[in-house]
Amino acid sequence: MQEQGTYPYFIPISRSEGTVVEIEGRRLIMAGSNNYLGLTHHRRVLDAARKAIERYGSACTGSRFLNGTLELHEELERRLARFLQREAALCFSTGFQTNLGVISALCGKDDLVLCDRENHASIFDGCRQSFAELRKYRHEDMEDLERQLDLASGRDVRGKLIIVDGVFSMMGEIANLPRICELAQRYGARVLVDEAHSVGVLGANGRGAAEHHGVEAQVDLVVGTFSKSFASLGGFVAGPETVIHYIRHHARSLIFSASIPPSTAAAALAALDVMESEPELRERLMNRAETVRRGLTDMGFAVGPTQTPIVPVIVGDQDQLFRFWKLLFDYGLFTNPVTVPAVPPNMDLIRTSYMATHTDEQITRVLDIFERAGRVMGLLGATAPAEPRAAASDGC
Repeated sequence: MQEQGTYPYFIPISRSEGTVVEIEGRRLIMAGSNNYLGLTHHRRVLDAARKAIERYGSACTGSRFLNGTLELHEELERRLARFLQREAALCFSTGFQTNLGVISALCGKDDLVLCDRENHASIFDGCRQSFAELRKYRHEDMEDLERQLDLASGRDVRGKLIIVDGVFSMMGEIANLPRICELAQRYGARVLVDEAHSVGVLGANGRGAAEHHGVEAQVDLVVGTFSKSFASLGGFVAGPETVIHYIRHHARSLIFSASIPPSTAAAALAALDVMESEPELRERLMNRAETVRRGLTDMGFAVGPTQTPIVPVIVGDQDQLFRFWKLLFDYGLFTNPVTVPAVPPNMDLIRTSYMATHTDEQITRVLDIFERAGRVMGLLGATAPAEPRAAASDGC
């Protein structure tokens, strides 16, 4: 692929304006970012990051456990807890480390963790580090989840935890949290929801998929990341104060990692301010995504069951996928080609995602490029491939 010029990964961006990036002197529309609210270039976010550097310096050079806790970190945690309507919150250096630390701290030998097969890779890695028994249920298959819970009910299991992505990052589906919470209550399990792709996006107040479904009170723990709607870097967990206190003293990925830099924490805090004060961004975001979904569907592309700003275009064949990606790129559109293991075999797709700050003209240009490239590739009106969901695991 590198020799043929179709290698699509580790592409260096020389300049970014949010919805537009510059690569080797060319300007491309960015349709592959998780910057859903477009806050990476919001004036309040940039100003907050600059002021934090001036006050605290460029880094903390230590872990939260020792010398790396700033008043800024604790303010961010208090604000997150209040925003998410939880007793307490705790910040980690990355979203990946959040799942590693939380799951491995809470789950252990004789515990059972049940995961949707298309959960994020960090969830599965956290489960593997926990020494708990891991059971994967078929993607969004509530009958399979119930079967797994029923099998465990007759065994000597100390604790049961169901973990699920609020929004699945490749296909943009929203998890069936009402049914998951119902089963958890029936079988005595706890529920942890990763709201990485849904906080700031879903719900009347932007609290995520649990708010969207009206089941926040039935969800025990929420984890998330700052690298998407929060326009920063890091992760968080929110829940009961006693549980957060326990995680604070047992999560190895927190205790043995340097803390979030001051500018990063300040940027996340400012992004939270914007989320709360500019709710119209969420409406604009969903309108942009709906325009693209409708336009691609009308052209004959298979976009899957997405209900979010993540709009996948299912290609199915790996070779076609990379050729299609290169054509889109050459025409001026930055997208993400996704293949196994992030998606099941023969479900290779172009993952696109949209921002509240995309202009009408940019969205029109996105659709024009897809139509042009689709005609060249013969993909318009193509039948979507069958979905071998049982084969999927460890999604990205």
